[in-house]
Amino acid sequence: MDNVDVTIVGGGPVGLYLAGRLLQNGFSCRILEKRESIDIHSKSLGIHPVSLDLFDRADITLPFLEYGLKIETGLAFFDKKPAGKVSFKSCPPPHSYILAIPQWKTEELLEKWVKSLNSDVLLRGAQVNNIVSSDRKEIVSYSHNGSTYQVSSGFVIGCDGKGSFIRKACNISFEGSSYPDTYVMGDFDDNTGFGKKAAVFLHRDGLVESFPLPNGQRRWVVKSDHFIKNPDKSLLINKIFRRTEHYLGKCENYMLSSFGVQHLLAETFHKNNVLLAGDAAHVVSPIGGQGMNLGWIDAEECLKTLIRVRDNSSEKDFHLDAYTSTQRKAAQQVAKRAEINMRLGRKESANIWTRSGLKFVLNSPFKHLLARIFTMRGLGRWPV
Repeated sequence: MDNVDVTIVGGGPVGLYLAGRLLQNGFSCRILEKRESIDIHSKSLGIHPVSLDLFDRADITLPFLEYGLKIETGLAFFDKKPAGKVSFKSCPPPHSYILAIPQWKTEELLEKWVKSLNSDVLLRGAQVNNIVSSDRKEIVSYSHNGSTYQVSSGFVIGCDGKGSFIRKACNISFEGSSYPDTYVMGDFDDNTGFGKKAAVFLHRDGLVESFPLPNGQRRWVVKSDHFIKNPDKSLLINKIFRRTEHYLGKCENYMLSSFGVQHLLAETFHKNNVLLAGDAAHVVSPIGGQGMNLGWIDAEECLKTLIRVRDNSSEKDFHLDAYTSTQRKAAQQVAKRAEINMRLGRKESANIWTRSGLKFVLNSPFKHLLARIFTMRGLGRWPV
């Protein structure tokens, strides 16, 4: 049986970041990750300023900046006509932009960092089977290469996603529902002329979002009338052309997928000595790209909580309750912001009243507040 201070179940972007921060602050840890390798599907792509501020604390920002692409401006269109723009340059320095970088690269850079701190922390191909709790220790059983092992630790942190084994094993309810909204997305070569600018088309037939990616590519997200299980490239290309007049028929396509949207929230983010972070604790709409970033905020708050417990173990329950209270509030705020973004992209929002209000905001000093909201400023304890 291995003995460490903290066992992390899940080695995605949240679990990797948390492990690095724990190691930097004198905790021993082990990551149990069931995947054998990083999923090359690009998934999330935006690292927000609040997360870059966290990366500054960890002294890991530079490699992300070297690979990523800075989005400093967002363009808004009503149907195909320009409606205004939002500049993120008005946001607090030093990171007055959103950094576009595919999730697989984010995980690659985080894994390299963790291994530079301790090459033995991350164990891939580890399937967690059981967790047994006591007052002082948590014992996690897992399978690896056909054998069963155990790791004992003072704390377990579940970073194992929406279907979290850890959350289910602790009998923590995960409440919420699905929204009616569905989308198709794809990554293509960029032929738009938008450069490093993002573009959002609030079209009467449904939302189209367009974000630049490194290596001359661009992500397109298109609202669909229903869930399309096996999306076709030509269908996405045609929808984009009809709503934006940008034709991608001659562009290379690198990724294609479809998704629905849910809002789920754990009843509590801790039980005994087990904590939840990231999608294991909350699922929000990906419209606005805030889910992964919220997970990193969870991870940093986990670190602070464990440091407080280490410094004053007699107040452990108080600090764990504070973690749940703070991060549930932050998750609820993010969910509301994401829902507003989603509602604006629906057909019923393409009316004169909504558009007049948005155009006023986009062409007034209020657009600076809008930029801060889009970049997750003013969230929970985080200052505007």
